[in-house]
Order: sequence, then C-alpha cells, then structure tokens
Amino acid sequence: MDNKTIFSHVDHTLLAPTATWSQIQTLCDEAITYGVASVCIPPSYVNRTANQHGDNLTVCTVVGFPLGYAKTEAKVRETELAIHEGAKEIDMVVNQGDVKNGDFSLVTAEITALKQACGDNILKVIIETCNLTDDEKIKLCHCITEGGADYIKTSTGFGSAGATPEDIALFKAHIGPKVKIKAAGGIRTREDMVRYIEQGCDRLGTSSAVKILSGVTGTGY
Repeated sequence: MDNKTIFSHVDHTLLAPTATWSQIQTLCDEAITYGVASVCIPPSYVNRTANQHGDNLTVCTVVGFPLGYAKTEAKVRETELAIHEGAKEIDMVVNQGDVKNGDFSLVTAEITALKQACGDNILKVIIETCNLTDDEKIKLCHCITEGGADYIKTSTGFGSAGATPEDIALFKAHIGPKVKIKAAGGIRTREDMVRYIEQGCDRLGTSSAVKILSGVTGTGY
C-alpha cells in the first residue's frame, strides 16, 4: 500500500487544547500537500479554516468533546453552528453515563438528533472503547446503526487507550452495512495504519501521519 493511499484515509488531527492558529495553518498546509481525507480541528477554528481553506480540503470538528456528557440540546447546537461555519464532518462523543446506565435508547435518540442536524454532512460517533465492555460496544454498534450515523469511531485520543484490532473486528461483526469505521488513538507506525485499513477502516484519526509516513515514529492521537 503506497503512502498516497494511506493519506487518503487520514483525518489529519490537531485537537490539543493549546493548539494555535499557526499550528492549524500548518496542519492545513500538510493536509493539502498530502491529500488527506480531512482536517479534524477544534470548533473554535472551523470558521477561519473553512474560509481560508474550504475549497481545498474537508473540515471536520468535534462535538461534546472529549467527555460526551453535555446535554443533547447543547450537542445539537454545537453541530448546527459547526456546519453553518463550514464543517462538513462532525465527530461526536456519546454520553458514556447513558451507556453505563444501560440507557441505550437515549444514546440512539441523541445520535439521531445529531444526524438530523448534520443533514447530508458526515456524522462520526466516538464511543471511547477503553471505557467499555464488549457488550456495551456491541450495543453501541446497534445504536449507531439505528441512529443513522455514518461512522463508528474508537476513541477521542484523550482516554487511557486507543484503537485495537480486536475492537475493529468486533465493530465489523455488529455494525450495519452502511456504517463505516474510524480507528483513532495509539496509531504510531506505518504498519498500524496499513493494518487498520486492510482490516476495513475507512478512516484513521492521527496527528502524526506526516511523521509516520516520513519514517519517524509518531506519538499517536
């Protein structure tokens, strides 16, 4: 698998709370140079990024990030504002309290509401696998399918662990046919990237793609 193919699956990511506009601009310049799938950036930078680079790249941002426990109404408003300002893809975090309470109908309803707010734009659902049992992961596969989201995503990158091949295999066995997979967190080598793509991941979330594919070990995200 050549680097161009790998880059085409990458959501080139910078979500550090201290990220500066200069760093976001560098991220965007790299994204355009290497032909990544999107840039995933903090909501506060969506408008400027879309205005400056929207014709040349796809802007992705996060909602309810990184903990997921904001009220659904707040997440919907975040989504609407991000779309209005130029985001084409939204990575939302599920309410993990609802998951732990077994309130999966609430999770599905929230996903449905955010997908409605997204319209034709892409919605990815972050479930933070490191905090979940396999049974909870399976139930969330069903919630995401029923809620009409476009992707299931492993991790925020702010949890205790990230993507694993075992979780990707579990997703593949339980998501609906229209749901795609995004692996994020702990992607540190070219071999990791190739493995996840070959395993069936359509997207990879990483801040280190350029370093990794230049032969330098990445830090993951």
